[in-house]
Amino acid sequence: MSTSLSPLLAPMLSSAAMRTVCDDLTYLQHMLDFEAALARAEAATGVIPASVADTIAKACRAESFDLAALAEAATRSGNLAIPLVKALTDNVAKADADAARYVHWGATSQDVIDTAAMLGLRAAIDALLSDIDRAIAGFAKLATQHRDTAMVARTWLQHALPMPFGLKLAEYAAALHRSRARLLRLRSEALALQFGGAAGTLAALGDKGLLVAERLAQELKLPLPAAPWHTHRDRIAEAASAFAILAGTCGKIARDIQLMMQTDVAEAFEPSGEGRGGSSTMPHKRNPVAAATALAAATMAPNLAATILVILHQAHERSAGPWHAEWPTLPMLLLVTSGALAATVDIAEGLEVDVARMRVNLDATRGLIMAEAVTMALAETIGKSEAHHLVGAACKKAVADKRHLRDVLAKNSKITAHLDAEKIAYLFEPMAYQGVSQALIDRLLASLDDK
Repeated sequence: MSTSLSPLLAPMLSSAAMRTVCDDLTYLQHMLDFEAALARAEAATGVIPASVADTIAKACRAESFDLAALAEAATRSGNLAIPLVKALTDNVAKADADAARYVHWGATSQDVIDTAAMLGLRAAIDALLSDIDRAIAGFAKLATQHRDTAMVARTWLQHALPMPFGLKLAEYAAALHRSRARLLRLRSEALALQFGGAAGTLAALGDKGLLVAERLAQELKLPLPAAPWHTHRDRIAEAASAFAILAGTCGKIARDIQLMMQTDVAEAFEPSGEGRGGSSTMPHKRNPVAAATALAAATMAPNLAATILVILHQAHERSAGPWHAEWPTLPMLLLVTSGALAATVDIAEGLEVDVARMRVNLDATRGLIMAEAVTMALAETIGKSEAHHLVGAACKKAVADKRHLRDVLAKNSKITAHLDAEKIAYLFEPMAYQGVSQALIDRLLASLDDK
């Protein structure tokens, strides 16, 4: 299946491994792998002569076919399998006219195309798993390194409370690990063989249809479903949803890094390098290029997945139109998902953290970020409502007078009557107010061991 990306843009929005998986020649080989396996399965079950299987299999080499001619013929036949089977039959006939009679015996075009898609999805998931493992490991390592690094937790893009940077990083690793689990489950359960013949009954094979199907599934190392699924595309839709979720997780991580790289924030940075993140006119720029790639890909993925979901409503036993829309959409979704993930790997393995700047940003509001900590301590003696009122008034005075909240509190007798100077000073230590963050980091990192 075509990559659907131009040679100029493909490297920006997809991984090299996924471009290989989605390459036309690779896709064609997957179709031919089905035909070779079908011949072997039918020979093993006595459906076709044992002597012809090797001849058919030897002709199933993608490099022996004219891709341009097949593509042109597909516009007239309605799918790629029809001209491919004809060309394969012609090639087999050159070696053995009798063997050519048994090419594609009892199968239909959709069996070839759907099973090739399953083989492609398996390779695609393997490529994603390789990168996702790297990203998880990178963020887990960073989480351990920065579990005691205090930073600003932001809600609605505003300073909220202090938090350990390690918690944010551990959350990244755990979210990616959940996508990893989805991919593994898809690989073992959803990538099922498609083999039903013309109308999903395997009528052309008489009473040997299930025997052939079982052997064919073994040959291709794909699960054998309870029945053919020509117009039940929930397996494809489930896979598409998992890919879109993975891309979205990468987009969330990229958005955070992009915001942390802002000049006014400057807390964490993508890895630097010669020619990376520069501007065509501004020599000083260090742009978040990996984050931009991940966000671009994550922006595209949901709409591609939505197309796959729309494809679910297919007519009767074989459908025309919705099935066709799946062919270019699924590889495009794979490509952009791989691009989002590859960019995330880049970030996870090379993130540069400015711990000192994080501390500076914690102090940017002159102590307002610790207002909740003071409120909760005060509430122990005077109640939540009154404490909230007193600290709120102190915050407004600190802002109006451009003073540190700690100093304003120290001058307020209604507060110092319950909190002495030592207690107030303690309440302005960011990492003294992190709740169960360390336990959460431990829990998140421990979840990465779940296979």
